[in-house]
Amino acid sequence: MSDNQTYNEFISKIETYIASRILKQSKRKIRADEPLISSGLIDSFSLVDLALFIEDTFGVRIDDTELNAQTFDTLDQLANLIQSRQSK
Repeated sequence: MSDNQTYNEFISKIETYIASRILKQSKRKIRADEPLISSGLIDSFSLVDLALFIEDTFGVRIDDTELNAQTFDTLDQLANLIQSRQSK
């Protein structure tokens, strides 16, 4: 499986989770560069749920200090974080 394919799968799974579980709008599309936290799309409670989903689904560890707009604000950032953790 290519890195690009894996990256796109990360984005797709995270987008589906956010749309269906957090926003309760299963048909909602989220762009890879769309701000999640800084735009107010997801709040701090949802952020913790999202971090747990990422840890459980992708088998990576997310530090509490990473739950911020610098690290966790877009699907791109999340996919890059997962990819970097899985390649170690």
